[in-house]
Order: sequence, then structure tokens, then C-alpha cells
Amino acid sequence: MSGHSKWATTKRKKAAIDAKRGKIFTKLANMITISARDGKSGDPNSNPSLRVAIENAKAASMPKDNIDRAIKKGTGEGGGAMIEEVMYEAYAPNGIALIIECLTDNKNRAIGEIKAILNKTGGSLANPGAVTYQFRKIGQIIIDERKNTVKDDELEMAVIESGAEDFEKEDGAYIITTEMKDMITVRKNLEDAGVAIESSEFVYDAANLVSLTEDKTESILNIIEKIEDIDDVSAVYSNLNL
Repeated sequence: MSGHSKWATTKRKKAAIDAKRGKIFTKLANMITISARDGKSGDPNSNPSLRVAIENAKAASMPKDNIDRAIKKGTGEGGGAMIEEVMYEAYAPNGIALIIECLTDNKNRAIGEIKAILNKTGGSLANPGAVTYQFRKIGQIIIDERKNTVKDDELEMAVIESGAEDFEKEDGAYIITTEMKDMITVRKNLEDAGVAIESSEFVYDAANLVSLTEDKTESILNIIEKIEDIDDVSAVYSNLNL
């Protein structure tokens, strides 16, 4: 597992999300729409990816009407522009590799806004494949023990028996790693054991992390946050050691 604090990163993201709830609702709605469209079903019971997207939206307190509209858009009932998943690779200063995932109805707008930030901050877009080889795509499930009725040894045993590849415990949170193909099954096993899930998603995990001085680390985090603020951007991953 990577040496940086995933829970610290998650808490930082959650704080940013709380400050920009309208934008995160848009991103969550797009995830629901794509899951419903690609899974060819608006029924979460028969579309596991949609079920995960809906649970993540509920965890962010997204209203039911928003969720229902996003599902209908994905199944072709709601109209609107076509949402596409796009990934860009980039470098920030000091050799920091970035993977930028977008959910957008306008790829030219998305890449234009990303380029503008990179150009202003000393970064650059990279050719396809130049960055992704440094990362592995995994499933990541986060459990906040404080929000669970299942606790202590019982909770840890549920995590161990869930079929997860690995896990870390950090500041009252479990950060669980799974193979991509196993993530939905592991989540279901945890739910069946009575465990409340904080979040679950597919993420890019860096194989080797780059350590920088405190001021340079803060500078990179500011760049990442600027990119995350772009409406079309759904996630940013880096090999920065926090």
C-alpha cells in the first residue's frame, strides 16, 4: 500500500466537497447517468455500478429527485447532452504525475480549462501512457468506525472476511483495497455484515511516491485543487507523497 495518508486525503476532499456541494452534486449525477447508460439499466438491483453511484450520492446527501433525474437521463428518458468519460495525463512541477478524470458533455472545454491551469502553474499535459504506467487502478472502500454500530474486533473481522485484497486502519477509518473486479462483491459482503460504508470508488494508486518539501507539497496541492474545481473534472490522482 502507498505510504501517504489516504484518510487525510479523503478528509481534505470531503472538506472541499462540503464547501462546493452544488458542483459535487453535478459530478455525482454524471456518475449515476453514465452508470445507468453503460449498464443499460436504471435498476440498481440489476446494475451494481449504478447501485454504488447511488450510494455515494446518498452519502453526500444528494436529494432523491436529483438522483432520479440522473437515472432517467442515463436510460434515455431525461434528454440533455451526452456525458462522456475522458481521462487526461499530465505533469505538475517537480516531476509530479497526474491522472485527471473528467465527466463532460464538451471535451474541448474540459481540456481547455485543464491546459489553462497547467500552463499558469508550470505543468503540462502528457502523451497517453506517459503517466498511467506509474499507477494501478483499484477499488477503494472507506469505512468510518465512528459511524458504525459494528466496531472494534467485530468490524476488523468483517473487513478481513470481506474478500478485500488489503486494508489500513488510520484515525478511526478503514481504507480497504480490492481488485477492480472484486470491489462490488467486497462492498456487498461488508453491507451484509452490517457495516456502514463511507464511500466506495475506483481509484488510481501510485506505485512509487515522490516526496517534496512542505512548501512544494502545498504548491502541488493548490494546483490539484484548482483542477478539481473545474466542473468537468471528477477526480485527480497524483504520485505526491503526503
